[in-house]
Amino acid sequence: MNKNQVSKILNDPVYGFITLNKGILLDLIDHPFFQRLSRIKQLGLTYLVYPGAHHTRFHHAVGATYLMKQAISTIKEMGISITEEEEYGVLMAILLHDIGHGPYSHALEHSFLHEIDHETVSEIFMHKLNAHFNGALDVAIQIFKDEYSKGFLHQLVSSQLDMDRLDYLKRDSFFTGVSEGVVSNQRIIKMFDIDNDEILIKEKGIYSIEKFIVARRLMYWQVYLHKTVLSAEFLLAKIIDRAREIILSGEKLFTTPHILLFLKNKISVNELKNDDCLTAFSSLDDNDIMTCVKVWSSSDDEVLKKLSTMLVNRKLLKVKISDAPFSDKEISALKEKHQKALKIDSHEVNYFVFQEYMINNAYDPRKDTIKVKFKDGTIRDITEASDNLNIRALAKPVTKYYLFAPYF
Repeated sequence: MNKNQVSKILNDPVYGFITLNKGILLDLIDHPFFQRLSRIKQLGLTYLVYPGAHHTRFHHAVGATYLMKQAISTIKEMGISITEEEEYGVLMAILLHDIGHGPYSHALEHSFLHEIDHETVSEIFMHKLNAHFNGALDVAIQIFKDEYSKGFLHQLVSSQLDMDRLDYLKRDSFFTGVSEGVVSNQRIIKMFDIDNDEILIKEKGIYSIEKFIVARRLMYWQVYLHKTVLSAEFLLAKIIDRAREIILSGEKLFTTPHILLFLKNKISVNELKNDDCLTAFSSLDDNDIMTCVKVWSSSDDEVLKKLSTMLVNRKLLKVKISDAPFSDKEISALKEKHQKALKIDSHEVNYFVFQEYMINNAYDPRKDTIKVKFKDGTIRDITEASDNLNIRALAKPVTKYYLFAPYF
């Protein structure tokens, strides 16, 4: 830790001035692993639809940490004991909860690491940082993995009402300009209660929670699962798939040095823990990807060239949406049409015509629940406590199917 380091103040556009005191939190923020997050967009390619959405994982992580400080203060005011070690532990856990994200966040979640999600990568980074800082993250890792004795601390980091969600809804709403996502996150925090090691919401906070759940639903359809956003992000994933296919066939293709490692190999969890591999992953950010895509728009491979040019020039795939899967007959006919038009083979057309599905689940009681504590001491799930029938409906997942093609 640098003893000569002074506190820093960030002017956050969502919350105003945020003070970062000298010590382990500021040391973590200054570490290259964390600084990389300032080069990874929070919402991937969403800026192609909402031009203001250029905010980063760095913004989000610091904002979530700011809210965590407020949550800790609120819980302490109730008389609940939180030691200094626990406070720093939960602050570090939320600060680093997204440190494992790769380039363009969720858009390329599985494009470089096979069957390894960003939470697993975050844990690997946290262990590496823990070794660097001589065990300072021991409690943070326990909280992150839900192995600490006080379970409510993990809920603050990862649950259906955690600081992650409270920040990203308000932040993403702010930067996209989609006002439906605005939530009263500070009021929700003030409505926290603790009972039997669980975070509950006081009865008078019911309407704020209803608004929170509705906001999630609307933000998913209007922003996160917007058809044009999905078109851009699936197109980018297809570009990476094609680049991998070319490289694995033995042909030479321009890449930045560290991207090549992940295109040529299926990296396992154990391999990612190796210093060389983790260092390579920690060097990847949005700039690497877009540099390659721009170069690939002049590739000798016509499929890669076409896909990359489409993304660079924002000539995205068209989209059809349905509540039921599109028929094999319709998809086959569409592929045949585009195969002839693009003069490509039956394999290559799959890069241009394909079906995907997405699930919107604003509130999922199968994972964990948001519980409301009434004045008489009774505790009920929000779907039972609310007199808003829409909340019960929002607890049911909705699946939509998307058919992508250059034109229909």
